[in-house]
Amino acid sequence: MKNLLLIFVAITLLNACKSDIKTVPENTTPVLTELQTKAKTIFGTLPLIAESSTNPVTPEKVLLGKTLYFDNILSLHKTQSCNSCHNLNTYGVDNLPTSPGDGKGTAGTRNSPTTLNAALHFAQFWDGREPDVEAQAGGPILNKVEMGMPEEKVVIERLVKEQKYKELFAKAFPDQKDPVNYDNLKKAIGAFERKLITPSRFDKYLEGDDSAFNDNEKNGLKLFIDKGCTTCHSGNVLGGNIYQKFGLFGNYWDYTKSKKIDKGRIEVTKNEADLYVFKAPSLRNIEKTGPYFHDGSITDLKQAVKIMAKLQLNLDLTDAETDSIINFLNSLTGEVPAEYKL
Repeated sequence: MKNLLLIFVAITLLNACKSDIKTVPENTTPVLTELQTKAKTIFGTLPLIAESSTNPVTPEKVLLGKTLYFDNILSLHKTQSCNSCHNLNTYGVDNLPTSPGDGKGTAGTRNSPTTLNAALHFAQFWDGREPDVEAQAGGPILNKVEMGMPEEKVVIERLVKEQKYKELFAKAFPDQKDPVNYDNLKKAIGAFERKLITPSRFDKYLEGDDSAFNDNEKNGLKLFIDKGCTTCHSGNVLGGNIYQKFGLFGNYWDYTKSKKIDKGRIEVTKNEADLYVFKAPSLRNIEKTGPYFHDGSITDLKQAVKIMAKLQLNLDLTDAETDSIINFLNSLTGEVPAEYKL
């Protein structure tokens, strides 16, 4: 009887202890701070792949696209590849004001933007003349100053002579009788670039990990929002989704080292309203992708931030404010997946 009583008491105590244990349900949604909530609303979520309804991403297309991206065969004198100007070891750029082309190495007129996260932009090139990365991929190959190939036919004639390309195109486009064509070349390179997405600590912070940011970065993010930088740099790549005049409160060439005045998007649209208008660039990996602006005229990020504040917002940022904003911008640096590098 005594033993039964002891067992009863033990079970009672055990149940009492269990009732005090607070179980945390699985998949609990993190509670966001006020700053995280505001930032999440402005910037949204970065996807792992920039999906396309017209060009589904497959492993076979990505492999073909990667092979083409790194191959000099696409330039007239076989001196340049896509990676020459958009080097994935240096965050999708060559860190030059403007890039040398095939043959004589004549420099282009605009800075080569990064290919990282570019598939999430609403248009391609500084002037937005192409709608997506597939259309963009075919342009530089036929540009006389860039890769210098005279016409699509010559490009394809080169590729069909290579057994590896006949095999890669056939695997990437198995339902086509003659898969080695220029349209498929563009789709393959585009599919590869749709995988070049670079999440960073910023994305962990947006998802609820408050410890992903230190106080300086949080202050920089708050300043970035409060000062109005998000007018042009919002969305999941912080830009790439709006056209804007460069120089709302002054001429950009008065504040930069620009040697030639670039009229911008008007050269595409012939619309006077597009004079000095450019696509607002993404700020992802901005710490690594200088020099800055459409002509690569500014090498120092701090100077670039101050110029943008003055020209676009009519603000004179203090050194402390600028440093805080840069602390935030540095949190946008991610990493290119090793499997997509050579």
